[in-house]
Amino acid sequence: MLAPSVVLTLLVGGTAGATPEQSHPVEAATGLDLRNVLATSSEHKGLKAVRIIEAPGQHAETIAIVPDSSFGDGTIELELAGQVRAGAAGGARGFVGVAFRVDPKSLAYDCFYLRPENGRVDDQLRRNHSAQYISHPDFTWDRLRKEQPGVYESYVDLEPGAWTRVRIVVKGGDARLFVHGVEQPTLVVTDMKRPATRGSVALWIGPGTEAFFRNLTITPAR
Repeated sequence: MLAPSVVLTLLVGGTAGATPEQSHPVEAATGLDLRNVLATSSEHKGLKAVRIIEAPGQHAETIAIVPDSSFGDGTIELELAGQVRAGAAGGARGFVGVAFRVDPKSLAYDCFYLRPENGRVDDQLRRNHSAQYISHPDFTWDRLRKEQPGVYESYVDLEPGAWTRVRIVVKGGDARLFVHGVEQPTLVVTDMKRPATRGSVALWIGPGTEAFFRNLTITPAR
């Protein structure tokens, strides 16, 4: 029997053998495994969503693990919005994204995230840092930027607080980030830093962020 937090629907009109799409109602903010974050059911720009902010204190990771979201290869799709939280430090950028293949015990994971505040600034270098790949805990954004500048981040047009459609496609050691429903990826990573494995999917935020998430679906690879 399926867990109540997962609703399975068949793609391609219910054709036999089609890959099941798993829809996760994160908007209700129930059942999430919160790691150093606070989550509440809310609305953002007229749409129901889960609102996530940091818990008090300083933390190495700030994620909300989605229940029943075992994922190895496949596609993750959702809408998200990130903006700088009132009173945040000067370096905040509205960091918001998705972690995948999460190990709930060690909290190791791969992740794509956005910096919405960088999308339209009059500084081309900051614009080039709008989208980011990281692999927690060993390959942080600053380590990747120092060792291989420009390889694990790229530009994408973003607005703080605006709903943004994100799709992540993962196969083995390859992951691709698609933003705004475009056909071509915003960021291509062909050498993810952790071994290909299964793990959970999590909603991810960075320091000083107020984030909103909705319409999460996960489609495992055939």
